[in-house]
Amino acid sequence: MLDMRYMRKNSSEVKQRLENRGVNPETIDELLELDQKRRDLIQKVESLKAQRNEVSDKIAFAKRQKEDASEAILQMKQVGADIKSLDNEQTLLDEQVREIAAHLPNMAASDVPVGPDESANVEQRKWAPEEYGSRPHALHALEEASWVKAHYEIGENLGILDFERGAKVSGARFLYYVGDGARLERAVYNFMLDEHRQEGYTEMITPIVVNDSAMFGTGQYPKFQDDAYRVEGLNQTYIPTAEVPLTNYYSGEELPSEDLPIKFTALSPSFRKEAGSAGKDTRGLIRLHQFNKVEMVKFTKPEDSYEELEKMTLDAENILQKLNLPYHVIVLSTGDMGFSAAKTYDIEVWMPQQNVYREISSVSNTEDFQARRMHITYRDADNKLQLVHTLNGSGLAVGRTVAAILENYQNEDGSVTIPEVLRPYLGGQEKLEPTPHH
Repeated sequence: MLDMRYMRKNSSEVKQRLENRGVNPETIDELLELDQKRRDLIQKVESLKAQRNEVSDKIAFAKRQKEDASEAILQMKQVGADIKSLDNEQTLLDEQVREIAAHLPNMAASDVPVGPDESANVEQRKWAPEEYGSRPHALHALEEASWVKAHYEIGENLGILDFERGAKVSGARFLYYVGDGARLERAVYNFMLDEHRQEGYTEMITPIVVNDSAMFGTGQYPKFQDDAYRVEGLNQTYIPTAEVPLTNYYSGEELPSEDLPIKFTALSPSFRKEAGSAGKDTRGLIRLHQFNKVEMVKFTKPEDSYEELEKMTLDAENILQKLNLPYHVIVLSTGDMGFSAAKTYDIEVWMPQQNVYREISSVSNTEDFQARRMHITYRDADNKLQLVHTLNGSGLAVGRTVAAILENYQNEDGSVTIPEVLRPYLGGQEKLEPTPHH
């Protein structure tokens, strides 16, 4: 949620910055006009209430003096009726203001590239392992290895990913991980959680069903309600990411400033309808309705939040570097950022079969946008109550990491070498080999 006071004082700047995010400037004019009406009404109501107090004093005085107070009583009734009518009008205006404000995205930070969509994103840096060993197909050398397969083919050939039975039981974009597939997924997320714990994140297991105010708090509602799996008959939703329960953990609370920054991590299943993604990534682990994700969340003082954004991005990159997976980091443009974000880095991992980088993590600073919706505060050096800044990032999307491992570590004979850092989690196993039965 944006700060209404800031919007009133800096309307032309706000209009420009939100236009960069696809908001029509007329929407801001309409919002500020309604807000002004609402504030004028509040003043009117206040003065009528003062008048009512005055009249009731007159009535009391007249009664004590045994004088006729009928005129004053009539006047009192009229004032009461006027107040009631204006209160109703104000409630309506409050709702209209809230409705428009709730649909406005966050303003982008000043150093975010301005552009309509992903075409304006800017690459920040690239990373690839120095030694690829015997894997010539990794990174831009696909033509040397005609046998390179897509992760879903590898998974099906190994008998570790079963999309067919997933679709039979649940529908498209669901799957079963089988045998070594399930063990690999578990190894990946345990490795991620252990790394984040060493980086000072407190590990959590969160609810996977949240109420509507939690979804509003992080900015998923009201705008993205169509993409959510709702619990029928209840104001509850299956989480699209652990960011929602982790960030809402402190909703309505004042945090001790000496505790900041506070860092959480959690593994959770995530549920998304993927509305509007028909025909995209219909095969494989890239775009599922249910997937595991390790999430990172931070609560910081405003002056520290951008430094913490850089650190969080490095925490996500660390996972890929230890897995020896090539990737690059891009900063998203104003037209490609998420609704609540002020600045976002996407980390995209190299997928050799498609010859392309694919998103595996998104790391964002939302500044005080979510904290204003959730009322999460702390006291600054002058003991004044301030909103914290909240940050979130995937550390990482687990299924996409498994996909990247299968493609980058595949061998010509159909086996997959297990990254060294994961072997302790798999009892020392070094390879995934095809199993005789599926």
